[in-house]
Amino acid sequence: MFSILLAVIYLSYISLGLPDSLLGAAWPSMQPLLHVPVSYAGILSMTISAGTVLSSLLADRLLRRFGTGQVAACSVLLTAIALTGFSFSGSFLMLCIFAVPYGLGAGAVDSALNHYVAVHYPARHMSWLHCFWGIGAAASPYIMSFYLRRNADWQGGYRTVAVLQIILTLMLFCSLPLWKHTAEGSDGARCTDEAVPLRRLLAMRGVLPVLITFFSYCAFESTAGLWASSYLVHERGLHAGSAARAASCYYVGITAGRLLGGFLADRIGDRRMIRTGLCGMAAGLILLILPGGGVLPCIGFTVIGAGAAPVYPCMIHATPSAFPRRCTQRMIGLQTASAYIGTTLMPALFGRLAARSGNMQIFPLFLGFFLVLLALLTEPAPKKISRGT
Repeated sequence: MFSILLAVIYLSYISLGLPDSLLGAAWPSMQPLLHVPVSYAGILSMTISAGTVLSSLLADRLLRRFGTGQVAACSVLLTAIALTGFSFSGSFLMLCIFAVPYGLGAGAVDSALNHYVAVHYPARHMSWLHCFWGIGAAASPYIMSFYLRRNADWQGGYRTVAVLQIILTLMLFCSLPLWKHTAEGSDGARCTDEAVPLRRLLAMRGVLPVLITFFSYCAFESTAGLWASSYLVHERGLHAGSAARAASCYYVGITAGRLLGGFLADRIGDRRMIRTGLCGMAAGLILLILPGGGVLPCIGFTVIGAGAAPVYPCMIHATPSAFPRRCTQRMIGLQTASAYIGTTLMPALFGRLAARSGNMQIFPLFLGFFLVLLALLTEPAPKKISRGT
C-alpha cells in the first residue's frame, strides 16, 4: 500500500509541472492576439505566483487540519479549473482572473508533498519526485507547440492540459483512502506537535540566508522558463512553434538531470549535488551566450536545465536534518513561499527591463546575476542553521 501511495505522490507532481511551462511557451503567440505588450507575461506570472505564495504560507495550517491527501486533491482541482478558464479566455483580463486559482492550487500541494517525501523517504525519492515535475513541465511545451503550429491555437494547448489535470484530479480523489493506511500524523494531517510561531522561526540563526537561497534559485528557474521562447524568437529569430520546442529542452534537461540525480543523491550527498548543479548551470549560460544558430541555444538550455536539476530537491531534502522536527513542516512551507516570491517578482522585473532596453540581450546576464548570488549563499548558509529555537 505504501508503494502505491508513493506512485500517487509521483503522479501528483506531474500535475504540478504541467501548468508551469505553458505560459512561457504560449506567450509569443498569445501576446499579439491579446493586443498587449510583451512585458504583460510578467503580470500573469506575478499573479499566478502571488497565489502560490499565499497558499504556501497557509500550507502548515491546511495540512494540520485536512491532511496531505485532501490538500493535494483539492489543489490539483483548482489548477484544472484555472486551466479550463484559460482555454476559453479571449482577453487579458479574463486570464488575470483565472490566474488566481492557477496559483492557489500550486503552493499548498508543493509544500505538502515536499514535506512528506523529505520526512519519510531518502534523498533519491526527493530527486525523482521533482523529476516527475520535470516530466509535466517538459511535456506541456510540446503539447503547446503542436497546437501553435496548427493556426496558433494556444487555447487548444491549454484545453488539452486542462483535461490531463482533470484526470489527475480524479486519480487523487480516488486515492484518498490510501493516506489513511499511513501511520497516524505521518501525513501531516492532524499533527499534535505545537506549531512553531512564524516570528520565532524567522529569528533562528541561518534561516534568512536559506530563504534568500530559495528565492534566488526560483528567480533563475522561473525567468529562464518563462522567457526562453521569447528570447529565441526575438534574439535568435526562431519561429514561435520551433522556439517553444527548443525552450522545452530546458525542462527536458531538468527532468533527465533529476532522474539521474536520484541514483547519485544518496551516495554523493546534498551539498555536493548542489555544487555540481551550479557548475552545470554556469556551463549552460556560457553556451547560451556564444554566437550560433538554433542548435547551440537548445544545447545551452538543456545544460542549464540539467545543472539546475539537483539544486532545489537537495535543498528541500536537507531541511529535516538541519531543523528540529517540529519546525520542518512550517519551514518547508516558508521555503516554498520564498521560492515563489522569486518566481513572482523576478520574471516580471526582467520583462520590464527588456521592455525598457528594447531587446532581450540582457537575458543571460540577468540569469547570471542570480546564479552568482546562489553560489555565494549555498556554501555558508547550511553551516549557520541553528538547531535550537
